[in-house]
Amino acid sequence: MGDRGFKVAAVLVLAAATGSAAWALRSPAPRSQAGIPVGTAPVVRADVAERQQVNGTLGHSGTYDVIAPGGTGVLTRLPATGTVIERGRAVYEVNGARVPLFYGARPAWRAFRLGMTDGADVRELEDNLNALGYGLTVDRHFSLATYWAVRQWQEAAHLPVTGSVPLGQVVFLPGPLRVGGQDAKAGSAVRAGLLVEHGTGSAPDVQVQLDPTLIPSVHTGDQVTVTMPDGTGRKGRITEVGGVAVTQATATNPQQALAPVTITVSGSTAGVLDQAQVQVGITTAVHRQVLAVPIVALLARPGGTYDVVVVSGGVRRHVAVQAGLFDETAGLVEVDGPGLAEGQQVEVPDAGA
Repeated sequence: MGDRGFKVAAVLVLAAATGSAAWALRSPAPRSQAGIPVGTAPVVRADVAERQQVNGTLGHSGTYDVIAPGGTGVLTRLPATGTVIERGRAVYEVNGARVPLFYGARPAWRAFRLGMTDGADVRELEDNLNALGYGLTVDRHFSLATYWAVRQWQEAAHLPVTGSVPLGQVVFLPGPLRVGGQDAKAGSAVRAGLLVEHGTGSAPDVQVQLDPTLIPSVHTGDQVTVTMPDGTGRKGRITEVGGVAVTQATATNPQQALAPVTITVSGSTAGVLDQAQVQVGITTAVHRQVLAVPIVALLARPGGTYDVVVVSGGVRRHVAVQAGLFDETAGLVEVDGPGLAEGQQVEVPDAGA
């Protein structure tokens, strides 16, 4: 080989070496070569939701006052704080006789008996008798069938069997009562309007105070996630969004305007103290049926940009992507990049290694 041929060969070798060095800079070593075992995960098309974490307080839905509707006598027994009273159970005792709880939005205001005028209160009474197993047609009329159902119920409940329900023999509340405290003492004289005890409903809920700027993004019926003090998760649903912001003092602002939001929690909260602090993930944005990859597939690049590594047939290809919504609950991130398609495999750390 002449001097000219030698020089050309040397240039080609140098160019190849320079090209390899440049590629090494553009294509970082796989995670596995950096000591991180890798696997792959598919590019999927999914709904991606972004959530904001806010503090909430665990409690129970509803606020109830138990007011004696009438009758005379002496309070002889009151339930202990924390007791959950359901339909048909005694909410208190008068002269040693149980006063059962019936469900209904209207308090009792008159005695129930044959010959009384029709009314919504009669429907409430019959609805409860029906729910307790004393089958009858539920309407607004106190019929002979109602009379016999009342007698059967009174006998089973160890009450005077008369077929009529005097004012004060039952108490109506919207649902089960979780006793929060006693407002009268055993030995007190019973009279109409006496506040006997108070409490809440039995269904667990969470109260959240939201910044008003977040209110437009939340709606009644929206699903949320609730993280309990022990780290376990619960599903929740927004049941009420306050329409008026209330000024409260916070750690950072003595005049912070906050809007109340009520969330119903699914599952049991047994063993968790009332007023315990929880974390609530409120969905603030949803992008439906977008391309998404596991968050751990993202490789950070200078300038706040990202790559993913697409793997096909043993060939690794870096793809620059734009990241959209981050769904930390699902572990997914919305992505968009040239040539990226559903079903492709992207490189991720191997969790099983």
